[in-house]
Amino acid sequence: MDPASLFKALSGPTRLRCISLLISQDELCVCELTHALALPQPKISHHLAALRKADLVTDRKEGLWIYYQINPDTPSWALNVMHTTVNSIRQKQPYASDTQALKEMPNRPSGICSA
Repeated sequence: MDPASLFKALSGPTRLRCISLLISQDELCVCELTHALALPQPKISHHLAALRKADLVTDRKEGLWIYYQINPDTPSWALNVMHTTVNSIRQKQPYASDTQALKEMPNRPSGICSA
């Protein structure tokens, strides 16, 4: 991964919102991201595909659900950039509202999506 690819992947507002939530969680399914960002599933999936193509996230399928997480093979310098960015924006909008919406999501017992 090179710096230009990282910054290009993070430059999209929706992708940055997804990364912000994924940094603070172990993993999230598409339905959780859709709920938190209040955006349609195809739009979220499109941005997750771009993040996957940039090697920033990985996914796994469990039944009907696809779960995403920050790629554990992301270079430490890139993780540092993402953590620093997320720490500096987490109290700003729309990132704070996204986090709150995720916390308030119904049908999410024990932090696991069951929608």
